[in-house]
Amino acid sequence: MEKQSPRELILRILKEKSSVKQDVYANTVQAFKAMKVTARALAAEYKKEAAEIDKRVIIEYKEKGEFEFELRVAGDLLIFAMHTNVFEFDKSHPIWKNSYIKEDHSRSFCGIINIYNFLNDSFVYNRVNDLGYVIGRMFINKENHYFVEGKRQLGFLYNDFVHAVVDTEKIKGVLESSILYCLSFDLFTPPFDAVKEVSVQDMQAASESMQIKTGKRLGFRFQADNDTID
Repeated sequence: MEKQSPRELILRILKEKSSVKQDVYANTVQAFKAMKVTARALAAEYKKEAAEIDKRVIIEYKEKGEFEFELRVAGDLLIFAMHTNVFEFDKSHPIWKNSYIKEDHSRSFCGIINIYNFLNDSFVYNRVNDLGYVIGRMFINKENHYFVEGKRQLGFLYNDFVHAVVDTEKIKGVLESSILYCLSFDLFTPPFDAVKEVSVQDMQAASESMQIKTGKRLGFRFQADNDTID
């Protein structure tokens, strides 16, 4: 095989990687725009129906910029954030065993939409020490195929990377599964021994801006290896 010059190597890599990444980025942007539209519509729909159950239950959509939006569902806040970079999977990831990827390595480059769950009060009261959790990550490639890594429904309903293509119905499913998960993921009180000592500084800060740390599983191991929630 004839040795390639640096110029030829650079141009080949640009063709094989950079162009693919541009396609992946464009697909992820379009998917995120569709997700925003769908989330806004879902919030309006559920807000109307929730008001008939209890007017105190708040459901709302909030635009946070080109690459982020929020869904508030009662006391929970779901934050959807698109990363602006394109990623490839670690070599230990199970995806490399997939024939779909083996046939075309460039299919492994993906854009990411992260899904976070926080307590809404953490932001209302500026409790900067409070904890949130990544409950799902949506991956989208150059062919608009996607899958989701996540907890419970998010982890097993959307993992057909070979056949699943992004569309409005699939996006709606991801949104509703995210809502279901966070509503099932309740706030636990921390163990008594974890909170029995509080410093004067902590108490003063708490009086000013509710700075005592709160999280849905504070003091407990997050169920990273167990998707069962009682």
